[in-house]
Amino acid sequence: MTKIVNLQSYRTKALEQKAFGPWQKRFGETYGLKTRPSDLSDKVLYYLAQPGEPSSVAYYELIMNILDFGTTPKFHDLGNSDQMLVVDIHLFLADQVRFEMMWRLEWIKAFEGKKFSLIELVKNFETIRIKCREKPPELEESNPEYHDYIRLTQGDKEVMIRQMLQKALETFKKRL
Repeated sequence: MTKIVNLQSYRTKALEQKAFGPWQKRFGETYGLKTRPSDLSDKVLYYLAQPGEPSSVAYYELIMNILDFGTTPKFHDLGNSDQMLVVDIHLFLADQVRFEMMWRLEWIKAFEGKKFSLIELVKNFETIRIKCREKPPELEESNPEYHDYIRLTQGDKEVMIRQMLQKALETFKKRL
């Protein structure tokens, strides 16, 4: 009997495996095309929210596989424009993961990048980045620093939220 292959289903599974295979090995969790930062476990979110090489390698694995740039060790073989694209997407994804961490801590309101999957954030980076810049995250009114926050210009508000990263990491770690 002949097997009928659903081509779309095959492509979906192939993309999921290519994009998330290294993460599934690294983190021991399953991810798919629709996985958003909000779907990541607290443990994985904390790992990815930390600055430094270990999280950078994980981001590069994901980004380079989605963009079909090869494996992470091939990063240095990429042309300058592709290297810069990977770095820019990495920084953007790290922001979205950190905003998700702050959202879980109830420090910020829902943010624009929250509604997109990891694959969408990579593939549609330029378009989504513009949307996120137009509507940056806002501090929750219940946050003790809210009264200082509302006195700032929009640009300074964004800086203030980013400066909260270390404290957010320390607070989030206590939840694990």
